[in-house]
Amino acid sequence: MLDTLLNEDLLPGEAARPVRLIAAMRHAVLAGGKRLRPFLLIETARLFGREDDGVLRAAAALECVHCYSLVHDDLPAMDDDDIRRGQPTVHRAFDEATAILAGDALLTFAFDLLADPETDEDPELRSALVLDLARASGLGGMAGGQMLDLLGVAVSKAEDQIRRLQSMKTGALIRFATRAGARMGGGSAEDVARLTRFGEIAGLAFQLADDLLDVTGDADAVGKATGKDADLGKATLVGLHGVEWTRKTLADLVMEADGLLEPYGERADMLRQTARFIADRDS
Repeated sequence: MLDTLLNEDLLPGEAARPVRLIAAMRHAVLAGGKRLRPFLLIETARLFGREDDGVLRAAAALECVHCYSLVHDDLPAMDDDDIRRGQPTVHRAFDEATAILAGDALLTFAFDLLADPETDEDPELRSALVLDLARASGLGGMAGGQMLDLLGVAVSKAEDQIRRLQSMKTGALIRFATRAGARMGGGSAEDVARLTRFGEIAGLAFQLADDLLDVTGDADAVGKATGKDADLGKATLVGLHGVEWTRKTLADLVMEADGLLEPYGERADMLRQTARFIADRDS
């Protein structure tokens, strides 16, 4: 779906799609990666019996937002990384200006996809998805979390501040994934709340596992530089509590996730396995 959508064919209202910009966007999006966020959206919708191109389009929109954030996070003014997913970051493969524009274009394209009736014929659902993604990715979500991260390099390492930062920077998009999947699948209000909480747990587990890999992982296996948090003095829960506490907490989160999915029986097995994968991953 991503390969199909990111092409040079014009949509109504577009004047041109610059070849270099499309190439940079494709470099950012089609370079591999786990596709965890769109996977969670697709599997949550499937839990409620919905499987169609509309769900794939919403998942593609979410991945565009995630990849935009990676492009911008890798810039010299932010995390200053040269490698992402085992290949040169966009600003290294192209240039900084092109990377900035590629990120901008991926972000706006995501909302283009969600607002399009091809994603879902119900305008109220499309509006809810757009609002949820805007809140998850913007000032009070991912972008705000990145700002807190930049400010927190050499400031307070209080646990509540670390948790808030991580729930915004990493957790917000993962929470959106499961919430959107439940919405698109036609889940009840209770279902949406239950899967939203599942997404929150998955988001926390993902960040804990990521921070653990930064301490214990190998750069070649992880696909990006490791040990950077400690070098920069960044506050993490792993740094605050240690490796063993982190591993126990991850196990506890997997148990809570299992409990949330219990009402869905065997239909939720893939989501259960995903929670364990997030907690136990080595890359």
